[in-house]
Amino acid sequence: MSNDNEIAGAYEVTPAAGYTGDVTPAVAWKILGERKDAILIDVRTRAEWNYVGVPDLAGLDKKPGLVEWQVFPAMQVNPEFVATLTGAVADKATPLLFLCRSGVRSVAAAKAAAAAGYSTCLNVADGFEGPLDSHGKRGAAGGWKAVGLPWRQT
Repeated sequence: MSNDNEIAGAYEVTPAAGYTGDVTPAVAWKILGERKDAILIDVRTRAEWNYVGVPDLAGLDKKPGLVEWQVFPAMQVNPEFVATLTGAVADKATPLLFLCRSGVRSVAAAKAAAAAGYSTCLNVADGFEGPLDSHGKRGAAGGWKAVGLPWRQT
């Protein structure tokens, strides 16, 4: 059985075309805690990591992988994304959970990783900051921060 089926069978995963599927931030945290081989890949920009913050996985004895999907400030797709990912995570059976600001770039990254042969590519729905709320702000209506998962600023 592939990791793809093991994860989808054991956790609440919404299947998606082109990658394994979507998980909530809470389910992502559970997978990261229960699966020692699972890795969180934060695909936001260096600016976002530095000024907005990053998931804090110290309580799980892990660190997030930081690989930009788009390069700040021009925001062009990182042509080295797959090569950088492969250099950081050689085992393509490793479950990968992709996270961005609101869950859009991470879908593209999950699709690229799946196309490169990674068997379990999950998008963390609503991302780190979540969707815009009724006041046009992020961070309160969903996402990693809003559900109270650990994070820190650098």
